[in-house]
Amino acid sequence: MATSACYENPPAVSSNCGAGTVQELGGLQTYLTGPFYSKLAILLVSDVFGYEAPNLRKLADKVAAAGYLVVVPDFFFGDPCDPNDPQFNREAWRKVHDTDKGYEDAKLVIAALKNKGASTIGAAGFCWGGKVVVKLAGSNDIQAAVLLHPSRITVEDINDVKSPIAILGAEIDHGSPPEQMNHYGEILSAKAEVDSFVKIFPGVKHGWTVRYNVEDESAVKSAEEAHTDMLNWFIKYVK
Repeated sequence: MATSACYENPPAVSSNCGAGTVQELGGLQTYLTGPFYSKLAILLVSDVFGYEAPNLRKLADKVAAAGYLVVVPDFFFGDPCDPNDPQFNREAWRKVHDTDKGYEDAKLVIAALKNKGASTIGAAGFCWGGKVVVKLAGSNDIQAAVLLHPSRITVEDINDVKSPIAILGAEIDHGSPPEQMNHYGEILSAKAEVDSFVKIFPGVKHGWTVRYNVEDESAVKSAEEAHTDMLNWFIKYVK
């Protein structure tokens, strides 16, 4: 389920952040970083705050430095969640920007990557994006998946997983509590044909991997540990 934590601590978004460029890919404005013609690509699916979040783009640049073409599409078409807007209606926004449409849009981006020459693709999803990525993991579109503090994923989603998948959860997460994440890990462990990894990070809250305070040393350390786990998963399977 989605909770208020999904909408807490919004980042100061900026269209100019990051070392990459924004181009159209699969019909979506997309932040691209890394070797443009790499055969190895990583799709990052944002939380509700969208693709202009500085910490997300910083992470994209970090993954790109390992040799991947990294793409971060604008799945909200210029309309990310803005809880600071007094007129913002959470439920109305979710109806317009549901994860089923996000999944269909992600498939268009993946098709565009393949047309560019990408042969192996991994995907990571944060909060809202976790639902999109777990659905991709149930298809043949990607070769590896990472879910970071995912929102609204179900047992059915986990049962459908075909790709190697890592789940990185927060100890303090009422929407996706550790008990639920560990239960999903048990289901995945029973699938001999699918490699999986579940890790619960102590002392952190939902959203910690991309909504951390860069001046908080402990928060940065926890986020970077998750980033390293994510990158190592991709290095293992997206090659």
